[in-house]
Amino acid sequence: MNDSFESWTDAQLTVLARRDDAAFEALVRRHAPRVHAVAASMVGSGSADDVVQEVFLSVHKNLRNFRGDALFTTWLHRIALNACYKVLGAKETKATVPLDDILEPSAPHDPVRAGEAADLREKLSRALAQLPTDQREAVVLRELSGLEYAEIAEVLGVELGTVKSRINRGRTALKALLLRRGVTP
Repeated sequence: MNDSFESWTDAQLTVLARRDDAAFEALVRRHAPRVHAVAASMVGSGSADDVVQEVFLSVHKNLRNFRGDALFTTWLHRIALNACYKVLGAKETKATVPLDDILEPSAPHDPVRAGEAADLREKLSRALAQLPTDQREAVVLRELSGLEYAEIAEVLGVELGTVKSRINRGRTALKALLLRRGVTP
């Protein structure tokens, strides 16, 4: 990232990015990994790159209309979820949720550990895919994208208590699903 933009806030960058491509590129570099994590968890890694591209094309196109009433990350993640739903279509799906790009094996040179990590990622992917959409969205936005509860509430358009409840129920369900697959905390 351009050193001159590294210390800039998102709010500062969004204003400048309306007329400066380098500032927009700084926003993309800063947020693309989290958008990719959300997309991969919702639509699978095969479609995640397309979703990320669609998200940032939409951000670029609509940045002039962004008033800053919400945090940039909130607006960005709402666009990301909308792009995921566009890919998924109108139907509710239980997509496989590959986490290959999110969790790397701790020792890729050790075939046993790499195999165990791949097995764990697969189990986690299957369990995450089994969550109801509302719980999966909340858990993904919190655990993979690192959003605060208030930001998640704004992205999803629900009350803070609802977000907390969804995350709690999602975590509880994930734990139960993983325990059934032989994964212990």
